[in-house]
Amino acid sequence: MIINDLLQEKNMSKYQLSKSSQVPYSTINDICHGKTNLKNCSGETLYKISRILDITMETLIEDSIRCDFELFKSNVCHKLKCLSDIDFIISILENNEINEYYQKKWYPECLYLLAMVDYLSRIHDIPLCDEFDEIRHQKLDKPLYPKGIIIKAKLYNDDSIMVKAFNESILEFRNFNIVESDIRNVI
Repeated sequence: MIINDLLQEKNMSKYQLSKSSQVPYSTINDICHGKTNLKNCSGETLYKISRILDITMETLIEDSIRCDFELFKSNVCHKLKCLSDIDFIISILENNEINEYYQKKWYPECLYLLAMVDYLSRIHDIPLCDEFDEIRHQKLDKPLYPKGIIIKAKLYNDDSIMVKAFNESILEFRNFNIVESDIRNVI
């Protein structure tokens, strides 16, 4: 949660934030413990908190606005389709997207982008960006399958469908426990 991180960074307590922002302590506490989602807070509350934490309201709520992973993958693949492979890599690296997702602890998104950059680098004989070597040692706890594969396996009551999909996935994605076999076939 971004507020907890900012409080720690600013060496400020929830109580101090409450007093300075004039937002009830119970509200601050509920937000910090995930009982209240920032996107459900009033604009006034968001304004008061963001002003004291010295960040924009957009930055404050962006952490609570996370799209479905399938939609995220689709957006990434569409971006790749619109750009050349090289321009895609440059865009991801220049915008520091991999590190941004990593810092938010949005590991599936972070690792998916890193896998995409690594895969495109490999097929174009581009050296890997060593900035991400530490992240490359990470992987998701469990394989992350496309919803279509999960549904098909359940429909046929056949786990071998998932095993086959995992084994046939692109190596760079599989290294992070992400099952992805086709980044180009997007509509």
